[in-house]
Amino acid sequence: MDKPTMFEPYQAAADIDVVPAYFPIPGLGIVPVNSFVLKAAQPVLVDTGLVPLSDEFMEKLSSVIDPVDLRWLWLTHTDQDHIGSLWRILEAAPKLRIITTYLGVGKMSLYAPLPMDRIYLLNPGQSIDVGDRILTAVKPPSYDAPETTGFYDPKTSAFFSADCLGALMSEPVENVADMDSENLRKGMVKWATVDAPWLHIVDGTLFAQSLDNIRELSPKHILSAHLPAACDMTEELLGYLETVPTTQPFVGPDQKALEAMLKVMTGA
Repeated sequence: MDKPTMFEPYQAAADIDVVPAYFPIPGLGIVPVNSFVLKAAQPVLVDTGLVPLSDEFMEKLSSVIDPVDLRWLWLTHTDQDHIGSLWRILEAAPKLRIITTYLGVGKMSLYAPLPMDRIYLLNPGQSIDVGDRILTAVKPPSYDAPETTGFYDPKTSAFFSADCLGALMSEPVENVADMDSENLRKGMVKWATVDAPWLHIVDGTLFAQSLDNIRELSPKHILSAHLPAACDMTEELLGYLETVPTTQPFVGPDQKALEAMLKVMTGA
């Protein structure tokens, strides 16, 4: 895979559809870039995909739900791979409001301010009623943006973990259970070292306690922006993440390595 690519939506659990894409990272593999549709009484879209794939994203989303029916957009954070179709969604779903944080609004104001009458601020630990269930905001154990907020849905027993619990992969799959366990471990550790390098300087005991907060939720489904859907694998995934503070920090390619990669990519 040599360019960002959308894939067909699939159902991860009752009431939950995944709108998946993959993004290639030279020298490291590919990383999933997922958005989700939670078909609650007041339907919730979780993130809006990659900027370069906005046309394809809107097409795939429309095959899952008519955008006009969306009532909420849970914006986990404001990185470019999560806001690719944000403004198109706001136009297509006039009744939709954006769930975010004060920091999320602030960061968006640096380049594309959000309409304040369509904002709903929700902090970790707080909850929101979406008609047939109450969603609780959760701070994931690892993240790459300070405004990051995931959530737990008790009706489906699903934890939407934002960038946390992602993995670098060699090829696309629909379900984490289809991955070799060792490749999954290596991919998760590598992703965490890239996405959250601060994990190498945290107290391991305190970090383990943050993972226990997720264990206490007992989620059946883990739905990460950067991992295929995972069912009944929570302890395994948390176990891999727990090892990250003691692993080797990620160091990216230098200029010499970049030139070598460019030669391979261009055939020069």
